[in-house]
Amino acid sequence: MIEGVSIASALIGGAAGAYLGYQLAPTDWSDGVRIAFAGAVAVVGAVAIDGLAELVLAPMRRLMYRNRSTASVSSGRGSAPAPADTLDQALAQVATATEDDAANRAASSSIRIDHGDNFLRDVDRWRGYEDGEVSFYLAPGVWLHHRSEKDKYGYGESLFTLLTGDGDEPVVITGLEQIRHHLAARVAGLPAVPATVATEDGDEHKDAITELDNHLEALGA
Repeated sequence: MIEGVSIASALIGGAAGAYLGYQLAPTDWSDGVRIAFAGAVAVVGAVAIDGLAELVLAPMRRLMYRNRSTASVSSGRGSAPAPADTLDQALAQVATATEDDAANRAASSSIRIDHGDNFLRDVDRWRGYEDGEVSFYLAPGVWLHHRSEKDKYGYGESLFTLLTGDGDEPVVITGLEQIRHHLAARVAGLPAVPATVATEDGDEHKDAITELDNHLEALGA
């Protein structure tokens, strides 16, 4: 609306300038010269009127941009809690912030195993804990776990593992296809063999995943 008013004021100034310029031009001038003179006066009139209007519109424009920026920040981020009055309150606030931070970090790091960017990136499905670890509920008795470990260079490295309520050994997850194999095995009633077994030197054996594929193919899954 503000920009519309600015354009309208310039058009009104230009039209008024053109009319006055043509009327004030000496009659002994040719029509072409009078029209050119009217055009020049129209430009001056448009600039002058727009400048006067800008004195009123500029403060309104700044206020609008300020309100828009504030609303954008408010909509994308929750309000901070009030300052704590006691150490217990401060500890509770920091614990909550740590859980939220862990959930956001896990959702952001999940792009390493979910390149589709439309499943594990849902931060609301990650449950953060005070120790910085996070879990993602997949199905009854099955969770995807995330934690950050220091590599040999001292940088944080995201580690995803699949945990079950059956007490099975955690399975290192490097892709969604491993999770699919594990869930498919449970649906088919097969032993939930690890889709991928990681060795100490970081290599991975695909024997288990191949064996499971053969079982599923035989069952028509």
